[in-house]
Amino acid sequence: MTTKTILEMIPRTPQPPAFALGLTAACLLALGSAPARAQMGDPSKVTLKTTPVTASISMIEGVNGFAGGNVGVSIGDDGVFIIDDELQPMTPKLKSALAALSKKPVRFLVNTHWHSDHTGGNPALAAAGAVIVAQENVRKRLSVDQFREFMGNKMTFPALPPAALPVITFAEDITLHLNGDEIHVVHVPPAHTDGDAFVHFKKANVIHAGDLITGHYPVVDVDGGGQYEGMITATDKILALADDATKIIPGHGALMTKADATAWRQMLVDARDRIAKLVASKKTADEIKAAKPLADLDARWGGGMISADMVIDAVIKSAPAKSAAPDKGKGKHHPK
Repeated sequence: MTTKTILEMIPRTPQPPAFALGLTAACLLALGSAPARAQMGDPSKVTLKTTPVTASISMIEGVNGFAGGNVGVSIGDDGVFIIDDELQPMTPKLKSALAALSKKPVRFLVNTHWHSDHTGGNPALAAAGAVIVAQENVRKRLSVDQFREFMGNKMTFPALPPAALPVITFAEDITLHLNGDEIHVVHVPPAHTDGDAFVHFKKANVIHAGDLITGHYPVVDVDGGGQYEGMITATDKILALADDATKIIPGHGALMTKADATAWRQMLVDARDRIAKLVASKKTADEIKAAKPLADLDARWGGGMISADMVIDAVIKSAPAKSAAPDKGKGKHHPK
């Protein structure tokens, strides 16, 4: 298949399609996958559910289909601050959900990474006055078309218009002082992508993890700079800030506790170790998939569009390269 944009690959779509479900589902959708469409649902029928996290912080998530990543919302005297903004077709419904929480406009918006199931609302929210904040790699990736290959198919994820890009970027971290809280936005080494950040409300004891923690098997966007090992490192950083009372908003799925995030980390480690053992025994990727090393994890973490085989591919493709054997003669004097 020749390179096409997802817009070209889905005919007669009246508006830009929901073209990034963490990346994996986006590709399935673009290929016209019936399972992907079934799990997404008709965007017009997807509804949004608002769950109180604390007195001033809420989580907005999609029900009856896929709306995109979970949105974190802080409401207070300083205005409305949100984290991520779902798929583009959900923007009108997201605006309505936000208006039910506060009549004030969105003042600041943090994108936890570049995927458009977390940045689809950028154009409309920026046009309404929101200041978008993100790690510098997020702006870089959103500024230009992103080219990906999935299941042997080459695809293009179009750049966002300049007005929808983050206007405040940071390398490692940034702190916002809003609504009576100290909100620390922290970049992690390459994990889900190369621009991931989580958001820590220090006083409220709430963490929005983006797609560094979800309710299903992880998606590692290797083409987008992601590394499986980084998912474990990022989870460790989040767990180090959490206690038994911490509430964790995952990128997708239900609200979590530290115990839930600890179980997620254990799954990541178990999957990595089992796959690495088979790789070390010279098994090919196809042989590893046939062995079904994650079968006992499927009930809790599988069952959706993110399959165990995708985890196997992510572990293998993003494994650190082995150092070349040292040249024993290097540095020695060889007479002519």
